[in-house]
Amino acid sequence: MRVLISVYDKTGVVDLARELISLGHDLVSTGGTSAALGAAGIDHQTVESVTAAPEMLGGRVKTLHPKIHGAILADRSNAEHLAQLADHGIEPIGMVVCNLYPFGSKPSIELIDVGGPTMLRAAAKNFAHVGVVVDPGDYPAVLDELRRDGALSAATRRRLARAAFAHTAAYDGSIATWFDSLEEGAGKETLPPSIHLSLEHAQTLRYGENPHQAGARYREVGGHSWWDDVVQHSGMALSYLNLYDADAAWQLVHQLADLGPAVAVVVKHANPCGAAVAADLLTAYDRAFDGDPMSAFGGIVALSGPVDEVLAEHLVANPKADVLIAPGYDDGALELLAAKRKNMRVLAAPPPTAGDLHLRQISGGWLVQEPYRFATGRDDWRVVTAVEPTEEQWRDLEVAWRVCAAVKSNAIVLASGGMAVGIGGGQQNRVTPGELAVQRAAGRAKGGAAASDAFFPFRDGLDAVAAAGVAAVIQPGGSMRDSEVIAAADEHGIAMVLTGERQFQH
Repeated sequence: MRVLISVYDKTGVVDLARELISLGHDLVSTGGTSAALGAAGIDHQTVESVTAAPEMLGGRVKTLHPKIHGAILADRSNAEHLAQLADHGIEPIGMVVCNLYPFGSKPSIELIDVGGPTMLRAAAKNFAHVGVVVDPGDYPAVLDELRRDGALSAATRRRLARAAFAHTAAYDGSIATWFDSLEEGAGKETLPPSIHLSLEHAQTLRYGENPHQAGARYREVGGHSWWDDVVQHSGMALSYLNLYDADAAWQLVHQLADLGPAVAVVVKHANPCGAAVAADLLTAYDRAFDGDPMSAFGGIVALSGPVDEVLAEHLVANPKADVLIAPGYDDGALELLAAKRKNMRVLAAPPPTAGDLHLRQISGGWLVQEPYRFATGRDDWRVVTAVEPTEEQWRDLEVAWRVCAAVKSNAIVLASGGMAVGIGGGQQNRVTPGELAVQRAAGRAKGGAAASDAFFPFRDGLDAVAAAGVAAVIQPGGSMRDSEVIAAADEHGIAMVLTGERQFQH
């Protein structure tokens, strides 16, 4: 069998070529791959010697030749095809080993490959007769099958062809996305005219949202997510909701990180049920847990700093968490958590990152938006009441506002002393979340702050949080009845801050 090898990723290619030679196969190679094989002393033909045509146009034309593509595309079951190969002195190619430059890492016109994708598509189209290998991870299995059977099975060729088309699809998608980045000026669209998703399986999950559903984590082909750097030290296998909720908790920890030295967050069903900023992690955790102890049971705990043995002792003494996520752990902490919380997933994670677009599937299509980011900060906010917040109230306003952005709408968050003391969310009106937050605060919000993720359409929503004794309220503003709501705040003697920024989450 004749094998054409032309790869960007040269991982294992020399060993592959050496083994193919030992199995009696002939090799043809191009450019840098040919140089690598030559340096290793591996006998092979160059593409130029096969085509009798020189590489042209600075390498743009080298494999685009009938003696290459005819050799790949010929249907071996078609007598006319075989006759034409014989007439033109073309020897068939039985396997193509090729992978492409990861275009997204350093895009440019010169790195738009034409010959490589063409060879891959040709070999994959003719998978009934030709094997095509794009992933160095497949080399061992391919060699094993060639040693055992002398040829690749139909099932293997079909699997490899699918991988080749996925490879070229991801490559073309990254080029199309790069063209979007070239748009400049007034004509540039905020959202692109098309989106090209190419995802690869990154992690098998224990199950999906429910045990009867399969679940997995995917990432962009050739990409690298912060989740790829997460280390699970102990505990059961992760499920779909473990990742979904841990992601929400980890994002919120980092959104609060600049408000104090230590942050702890407890999340349940993608909603925070506790959050606190404190001088140390142990205090932050205690205060986050105390925000809503009933809901915290079986939740996701996220901590802004490394966990030592003292903190680990404290964690295992409290009702169990399903997942613990932190930047790191000392050895004593890991031993203790593994011994006393065998089912708890203990994760060490780097800072989270977000993509450029947020996608959500609906039946028959997708919704696409820019990811949510805080568009305004304290310097942009306006105090609209006679009473102004104190410095301590300003801190509680910021805590409440940032936590509120992570709660499903409609949402109200009460905070006091750097701690979320009452959270109400996922309601269809503006009053009920306030009543829920007040009920959960149980008197702890007095003198603290309240945040609303959207404006109060009527004063009744404000009256609901005022019942908790808060001293300051933060909300976007923009209602037709803003003046009535502001007047109600003055009536209650509450400071009110308008952000001009709505933060719905669904």
